[in-house]
Amino acid sequence: QVELVESGGGLVQAGDSLRLSCVASVGSISDFAMGWFRRFSGKESEFVGGITWNSGATSYADSVKGRFAISRDNAKNTVYLQMSSLKPEDTAVYYCAQDRSLRRPVISSGSPAYKYFGQGTQVTVSS
Repeated sequence: QVELVESGGGLVQAGDSLRLSCVASVGSISDFAMGWFRRFSGKESEFVGGITWNSGATSYADSVKGRFAISRDNAKNTVYLQMSSLKPEDTAVYYCAQDRSLRRPVISSGSPAYKYFGQGTQVTVSS
């Protein structure tokens, strides 16, 4: 069992930066790819990006490419989402997820590939 807890969300202005954290309060993320998703107010969810278990690769949605960066610290059981040049359309609940497969060498963008999900942290970007 893995429990993921996100933090770092808040209300910011367009153009600002924010860093989200996702820590496994129960279990370990060390051997699993991790993903970030976001859920908009209309309940639609979107893959934001992901990172392989050993930080060998990252992948991002086109909507955030060049603005967001994902990193991880396995010793701290934590994955990060650094968000820059935020836009009002980035407003959403952001949540992390752990891949189902041990040491998957690629990053999946579909939620079925993930087994554990956090509750999320709200990010609101004002114009």
